[in-house]
Amino acid sequence: MYIKPPKWTYIFIAIAIIGFLFQNIYDSWGYFAFFPAFAIESPWMFVTSIFLHADIEHLFFNMLTLYFLGINLERSIGGKSFVILFIVAGIIGNIGYFVTASNPYTPAIGASGAIYGIIGTLATVAPFMTVFVWMIPLPMIVVAIFWGLMDFAGLFAPSGIANGAHLGGMFVGILYGLYLRWTVRHRIRLI
Repeated sequence: MYIKPPKWTYIFIAIAIIGFLFQNIYDSWGYFAFFPAFAIESPWMFVTSIFLHADIEHLFFNMLTLYFLGINLERSIGGKSFVILFIVAGIIGNIGYFVTASNPYTPAIGASGAIYGIIGTLATVAPFMTVFVWMIPLPMIVVAIFWGLMDFAGLFAPSGIANGAHLGGMFVGILYGLYLRWTVRHRIRLI
């Protein structure tokens, strides 16, 4: 069986890098960031904000995580499903921020909601896949639970982190992972 190499992971990384360069060259990047106060009248923000990042460190760590987790998931579920998951998790992540933002005029930017969708899916379909966090090997499910609990706690201690976006993206990823598990089991029963 031929498995296509992952391309969308690389495309999303490239778009995020281009987005970061754009926002550092032009002052108009604020029109593309996700502002809860303006989201209804500017719906493109639900998608465009996914590809903007606060600084080089934010971009680097999001893209590093996207690279290592994204290529694994994209190989497993295919490019089309990966694109849909990434974009939907990013949009639902922004809705999570919309609902939980303490100040609707504070923008949210970054691919974290979409990446948390990948984390949620992997934690559901490959819970014992080993990932390295600060050079410590951990099962994916442990990482997802830890980060999920940290983000849940963060909802009650507002900071510069869009915890609601993370949780919204993870929720989508878990639902998609459960769907994948159900369809695989259903197919096996039919064979």
